[in-house]
Amino acid sequence: MPDDDASSREALPTGFRGEGIAAHRVRVLLPLPLPEALDYFAPGSLPEPGAFVRVPLGQRSVAGVVWDGADNGLPAKRLKPIIEILATPGLQSELRQFIERVAAYTMAPPGAVLRMAMSVPEALQPPRPRRVCAASPAGRAVLAGATTEPRLTPTRRRVLEILSSGPQLPAAELARLAACSPGVVRDLITAGLVDERFAPAVTAEAATPDWRLAGSALSTDQSMAAKRLVDGVAAGGFGVSVLDGVTGSGKTETYFAAVAAALAADRQVLVLLPEIALGAQWLERFRRRFGVLPAQWHSDLSAAERRDTWRAVAAGRARVVVGARSALFLPFPELGLIIVDEEHDPSYKQEDGVIYHARDMAVLRASLAGIPIILVSATPSLETLVNVARGRYQRVSLPRRHAAAELPVVRLVDLRRERLERGRFLSPLLVSELAATLEAGEQALLFLNRRGYAPLTLCRACGHRFQCPSCTAWLVEHRFTGRLLCHYCGHAEAVPACCPECLAGGALVPCGPGVERLLEEVTQRFPQARATLMVSDQLSSPRAAAELAQAMTEQRYDLLIGTQIVAKGHHFPMLTLVGVVDADLGLAGGDLRAAERTYQLLQQVGGRAGRAEHKGRVLIQTWMPDQPVMQALAAGDRDPFLEAEAAARRQAGLPPFGRLAALIVSADDAETSDLTARALSRAAPQLPGVTVLGPAPAPLAVLRGRHRRRFLVKAGREVRLQPILQDWLSRVRTAGSVRIQIDIDPYSFL
Repeated sequence: MPDDDASSREALPTGFRGEGIAAHRVRVLLPLPLPEALDYFAPGSLPEPGAFVRVPLGQRSVAGVVWDGADNGLPAKRLKPIIEILATPGLQSELRQFIERVAAYTMAPPGAVLRMAMSVPEALQPPRPRRVCAASPAGRAVLAGATTEPRLTPTRRRVLEILSSGPQLPAAELARLAACSPGVVRDLITAGLVDERFAPAVTAEAATPDWRLAGSALSTDQSMAAKRLVDGVAAGGFGVSVLDGVTGSGKTETYFAAVAAALAADRQVLVLLPEIALGAQWLERFRRRFGVLPAQWHSDLSAAERRDTWRAVAAGRARVVVGARSALFLPFPELGLIIVDEEHDPSYKQEDGVIYHARDMAVLRASLAGIPIILVSATPSLETLVNVARGRYQRVSLPRRHAAAELPVVRLVDLRRERLERGRFLSPLLVSELAATLEAGEQALLFLNRRGYAPLTLCRACGHRFQCPSCTAWLVEHRFTGRLLCHYCGHAEAVPACCPECLAGGALVPCGPGVERLLEEVTQRFPQARATLMVSDQLSSPRAAAELAQAMTEQRYDLLIGTQIVAKGHHFPMLTLVGVVDADLGLAGGDLRAAERTYQLLQQVGGRAGRAEHKGRVLIQTWMPDQPVMQALAAGDRDPFLEAEAAARRQAGLPPFGRLAALIVSADDAETSDLTARALSRAAPQLPGVTVLGPAPAPLAVLRGRHRRRFLVKAGREVRLQPILQDWLSRVRTAGSVRIQIDIDPYSFL
């Protein structure tokens, strides 16, 4: 029988034969939804784990990462060679561990998680040479007066003077500096007076924050809190601090001290914000404190900006990055501190693709890196507060507002007793307070967490309701654009002139208020007031959000009407009145966190009032003034409310005192979805301490044309759900069109 190693060597392609062939076998994880890394051969030097490589996959080549662990044991003759080792700095061991742990916890393929860390494929390629302009010998001769041909116009002379006295420049940049059209530069190139050539790409220098600059004067409370945070950074090692401060207490300036300490230790810093596109005021505070803006990471950046930022982070040039949840997967080589601002915000939960909670995964990354993390909020999540109570996290408190500002007075408006005018949604008391605020030259905010003009449009002749053709959801009228929209799939159609069911004309009526309808009412009641909307679908870019925030700060508007984005950290010194139009909106449905979320949202919205020297007031319109959430808001007493919430969840075995996982089965038709759900039900685990609820149609039974059925798995905290779910799913075969989405620790129950 021939020797196995010898037969393997004979089967290898040319260039792979020789001694130590086994050492050239490498695993490569690809950014694709594959269950594991694939085996390849390295024909030359053996790449280190974490190195970026290009490998063949079918008929194409794909960039991947050399991965740790044992190979799959495939015969050598079946392995293909690595095409090239890329020059990009490799992924750190900590980030590779993080990717594996996120994949294991969320039950997502490791390659799908890796794709989030390799979200900018262009960043892996070397920078392309750029085309630049330089004065030619003929151009220099004409400029020096050695020859009079061709004659130079003043504009052409200016172009040549810039090139003669400065560096080579791209044509567009040259035209800008010379204040001429690009055509002038092209004409000089054609005339031979300017040479155009390729030059090596220039790496953009990232601005370095100056931690030595003096920040704002801190209060006694802030100084004490800042010292504790700085001590945590100086001590090093993993630790979670919860900066728990009332709205307006100066939490941002306080944790800037920890940022400065990390920078002084020559470490990188990551700051997560729930809505980076709305962080204009945060960015300005950072610039005032550290002299420059931080690197930014969010979906509104251009492809070139994302490429440059990814490279700057990987090379260690970007020292501070502020970003949305996806920034958690950037390849920091020297990460020393993570800050999660507004840690309670539901925006940190990603619901598509790899389903994860950025706050929890940020704690995981900090633990793997052995670095401190700071969770910041005026209304910390119950999960975070329970971890404080268990001694896993340490609390750092800011119990008072900064300077002379006081917390606003909160008053409930009982809509059972306050009679609303027909077709109006502001109570007489709120209207009176608005009038007094505007008369005093101060600003007001009206909050209604519902976009559009009306959540439902129906025909009063036949009762027809406009529903999305792809979702079990009503179409929302957006009167300013004349469209009916589905807020789940984006379907849009024009508002018809007559009912499509009975053809009655003029019979369509809006039901309920949206922010556009509220703006209409305010304009009618206060025609002299300068009112505007702050909603996500009307803020087309971060610049638009920044301009609106600046306009409010400069008092170019008297009245702001908005959805939940108005609650995210804005500081308007002259805003003294907040009116919550429908406080009960978030309490509907079966969400186990509904009361907690409603409290957090309304407390944050109310916190926009009275943040400077002017006293603030908050009026909350509710049909349920006796509800514990409303009572807690009116009394300004958070802890008893949260203790009651914790007791109820503990008794029911719900998070954070138990574990939940959701399985969402979806298919192109209801029958296939039901068949799969029934098969899963028959194979459901029968284990002590594990309860499987369902299947049942999801509240959104049809979403984007797919029919959805849900299971909810409930277990004690000591139970690891992932292996149970893995075993369960492995025993059921599904049709190709069926998708089964797993959501560990679900936040949405739609």
